[in-house]
Amino acid sequence: MVCGFRRSPCGEQAVKAFETHEPGYYSMIFMDIQMPVMNGLEATQMIRSLLREDAHTIPIVAMTANAFSEDVSKSLNAGMNDHISKPIDLKKLHAVLGKYAGRKDNEDK
Repeated sequence: MVCGFRRSPCGEQAVKAFETHEPGYYSMIFMDIQMPVMNGLEATQMIRSLLREDAHTIPIVAMTANAFSEDVSKSLNAGMNDHISKPIDLKKLHAVLGKYAGRKDNEDK
């Protein structure tokens, strides 16, 4: 498996990056919640609303300092598949990567 990443400083640029690449270019998105211009919840909702197949199936994982149960619920309700709190627990990160990375269908199971 080839692994690379792209950093977007705000949610608006994250949506644009996803939107301007061909379907399947990204296999997973780690989304911060607190970003300028457009936060991660809004960016996730925008990605999920795009009219392309992978917009509905790509795993989007919150990676945020927001760690309360209501924060996790907000992430999931916005369309994210999972939630990793900061500081990052490497075991949790490894589990999330194992759950979603390399899946051909990218559907949450």
